[in-house]
Amino acid sequence: MLVLVGVLTWVLVAPGDDEDEPYVAPVPTETPAGIDPAGAAEALQRLVSALTGGERTAATELAAPEDTTTAARLGDLVDTAVAARLTDVTLRYIDDDGGLAADGTWAAVVDATWAYAGFDPEPNATEVSVRFRGTDDGVAIAGIGGGTLRTPVWMTGPVQVDRSSDLLVVAASGTDLAAYVRLARAAVPTVSSVVTSWRPRLVVEVPADGAALEAALGVEPGYYGQIAAVTGAAGTVVPGAPVHVFVNPDVFSGLGRAGREVVLAHEATHVATDAPSSEGPTWLTEGFADYVALRETTLPLTRTAGQVAQQVRDDGLPQALPTAADFDTRGPHLGAVYESSWLISVTLADRGDAARLEDFYTAVSAGTPVDEALRRDFDWSEADLVRAWRARLAALPGA
Repeated sequence: MLVLVGVLTWVLVAPGDDEDEPYVAPVPTETPAGIDPAGAAEALQRLVSALTGGERTAATELAAPEDTTTAARLGDLVDTAVAARLTDVTLRYIDDDGGLAADGTWAAVVDATWAYAGFDPEPNATEVSVRFRGTDDGVAIAGIGGGTLRTPVWMTGPVQVDRSSDLLVVAASGTDLAAYVRLARAAVPTVSSVVTSWRPRLVVEVPADGAALEAALGVEPGYYGQIAAVTGAAGTVVPGAPVHVFVNPDVFSGLGRAGREVVLAHEATHVATDAPSSEGPTWLTEGFADYVALRETTLPLTRTAGQVAQQVRDDGLPQALPTAADFDTRGPHLGAVYESSWLISVTLADRGDAARLEDFYTAVSAGTPVDEALRRDFDWSEADLVRAWRARLAALPGA
């Protein structure tokens, strides 16, 4: 969001005795004492120069002399910028946020952009919180991130970076970077075997924990409490925004190796097909991603469809395809919904093949109505699909 601040004087002349008394709009409230927007804006531009120039010392000097914690944080940002090859970095002061605190610092809303060179076709953009402090030498930076605004993963502190021509992994310090790289590397051929048009460019971001994930994506606490990973924009969600995979370590770390491989292949499929921009129903975007991720698996149905089998046993067969509301991230049957959506794609692939399923997915994602695409690619109506899917659910072990 772009905020323009200015002073407008409106002169409204009405007929009668008031013709010589124009109305003047009241002047906006002055900046609170102790807050220096111009000095803060200058500090931000110096930080941008340090980030783009790889100048760690120049960044650390933007903190107050006694603030060694912030100095180290700013230096870490430079190290990250160099390792990840950040480009298109801008930091623009918007407005103070909450006034001057008792310790002499103030928070400000800052419009930030950045891109990972070679991976992001357009810059990421979001608003972040930055703290400042007035000093005898001007304005110092006193903190990065936090508050109610997003905190991008690369801004959260020391991170680890692994970069190759087709894969970039940015992970919080202390995580097993090599393990994430191996899993992401294995996901690429899994996805490419079905989504043959994909030119692999995969970015995986691993924050320190679930709370840091939610801060990076700007959602309320607990929103992704059941989710091992999510694919989405690193900043404001707009058409053309870069799409990255974000891991929730709190859930992901509890999975076995096979589960981790499936999760990353699922999310990489979303990247390969630009799923966030899809016009298709959620059951198709999620079911297709699971179809790709599980296509070569040897896991038994008791593992891959155990939750939906339990739901069928308890509640009976569903009467219709899943709705978007069924995919509530905090819903009680989220796992079963994903499994049932996977089985829809399996049903379609059995009717045709993987290539025909991909054609169907691509057409529906581009706006073709589901029923029209079904008749063209599978010679089925939606009612035919529902009947075949229900029969598959009824035949599940334990259903």
